Amino acid sequence: MDHKELMTEAVRLATESVENGWGGPFGAVITRDGEIVARGQNRVLLTGDPTAHAEIETIRKAVQVINPEAPSIAEEHQNESHLKYVPRPEGSPDPVAERARMLQGCSIYISGAPCPMCMSAIYWSRIGAVYFSRSLEDTRAIGFDDSFQYEDFGKPLEERRIEIKQIHPEIGARAYDAWTNKPDRHAY
Repeated sequence: MDHKELMTEAVRLATESVENGWGGPFGAVITRDGEIVARGQNRVLLTGDPTAHAEIETIRKAVQVINPEAPSIAEEHQNESHLKYVPRPEGSPDPVAERARMLQGCSIYISGAPCPMCMSAIYWSRIGAVYFSRSLEDTRAIGFDDSFQYEDFGKPLEERRIEIKQIHPEIGARAYDAWTNKPDRHAY
């Protein structure tokens, strides 16, 4: 499939979301080698889940396709990771030599530019390319304005819209120490 066909499918999903009252005009497809791996659409109004954006829904589905053992891990394997490792990219500042592959080698097509939450999920999932149809300005014009979040992230914690404070770091150290001292930890 080419870029136009893939974007057309993302927009079809977005339109379906609007027509069914599931959420805003956002649809997405994730591809690998030019073939669709997963489809998703905004389902915020359907589910009441503010994280049910098209990109997040699509990432979750793509992970199930690419890592089919993860969704139904048998009890005897609950404490194992099934994510394959890939080496650190050449020239990367990453201090870890290998990390879990996640969705490396995939692309995502989205009806609109990703919000900060979705863009973060795209980075964390290691998707290699993002293609969108409508800009952040277009999205703002129809009532979805995420610019304040992008602006807020650049401010010091004490100047942000939401109260953000570090408290009791000694308590959190327990979990961090457990990770640091786990000899078989699976870097992701």
